Amino acid sequence: MDQNKIPQATAKRLPLYYRFLNNLQMQGKTRVSSKELSEAVKVDSATIRRDFSYFGALGKKGYGYNVEYLLGFFRKTLDQDEMTDVALIGVGNLGTAFLNYNFTKNNNTKIKLAFDADPNKVGTKIGGIPIYHIDDLEEKLDDVKVAILTIPANEADRTTERLVAKGIKAILNFTPARITVPDDVRVHHIDLAIELQALVYFLKHYPLDNLVPSKEEVH
Repeated sequence: MDQNKIPQATAKRLPLYYRFLNNLQMQGKTRVSSKELSEAVKVDSATIRRDFSYFGALGKKGYGYNVEYLLGFFRKTLDQDEMTDVALIGVGNLGTAFLNYNFTKNNNTKIKLAFDADPNKVGTKIGGIPIYHIDDLEEKLDDVKVAILTIPANEADRTTERLVAKGIKAILNFTPARITVPDDVRVHHIDLAIELQALVYFLKHYPLDNLVPSKEEVH
């Protein structure tokens, strides 16, 4: 299976499927239909079947999908058996929330360390995660390849340059800045203000008693 041939919109939905299937297995369920999946994850059945079709024959007509098989398949696809350490840059309100949450529902992603310039935070721990001074970024980052940016926008470019120079290959950017990175570094921009505006727009123009735009359109 060539992962590069899977549409990005499909790839973004895989963790959603995985989480629901994991919950089903914990409840003792052995099989699930595309209709049940659709109702649970709020993705239409046709999209689910199309998503799954990229990975071959994962289910049987009239039977549905084997939960244990699907879960094992997506665990391997999502590298769930391999732990990924993450660095958090910026321990403000949002950064603090991330440290306290620390992706507890994911068993393969964990914030390992955080950085900030506030001397009152440096040397302390939040959620058990140590906070270092931003000046020590290069010394402490070690072999971490993923970073979350929750810093002021005017610091984003310079900090990104330092992260890339240290070997960071993926950045989840919560700043309004549209940072520039080399082609071998992936960035996902999440602007909460824009997301909220989009949500309000869809609320007004696509009421839930009509069909909500497909996930393909939204992404």
